[in-house]
Amino acid sequence: MQKFLQFEFVPRSVDLALFVLRLWLGLSMATLHGWGKLSGLFNGTTTFPDILRIGSLPALLLAIFAEFFCSVFLILGLWTRLAALMLVVTMCVAFFMAHGAKLSGQASGELAFVYLAGYVVLLLAGAGKFSVDKK
Repeated sequence: MQKFLQFEFVPRSVDLALFVLRLWLGLSMATLHGWGKLSGLFNGTTTFPDILRIGSLPALLLAIFAEFFCSVFLILGLWTRLAALMLVVTMCVAFFMAHGAKLSGQASGELAFVYLAGYVVLLLAGAGKFSVDKK
C-alpha cells in the first residue's frame, strides 16, 4: 500500500517530466494564444496594444514570434533555453505590464504568471534528453 501511496508505479524521470512540460506549455501557448495572433495578422482581425511603446505591429510581431514560433521550438526541444527566455520575457510583459501584476480579480494575470513559472523551469533546466537539443 505504501508503494501505491508514494506513486512507485510511476517511473521517475526528470527528462520525461521536462518533455511533458515542454509539450504541455508549447502546445497550449501555440494553439490557444500564438495561432490566433498569427492567423489574425494575415486576415487583418488582430488588434494589439502598444504596451512597450514600439508600435502596435512590432509588439504584435514580437508576441507572435514568442507565443507561436518559440512554442514550436519548445515542443521540438530545439534552442529550448533561448525559446524559454523569449517566453519568460513575453510573460513578464503580459503579467507585469498588461495585467498590472494582478493575480486575482478582473483582468487578472494569473494565467501569464503560471506560464511564466513553467518557462522559468525550462530556462533553468533545459530541454532534457527527449529533445533535438538533447541537453
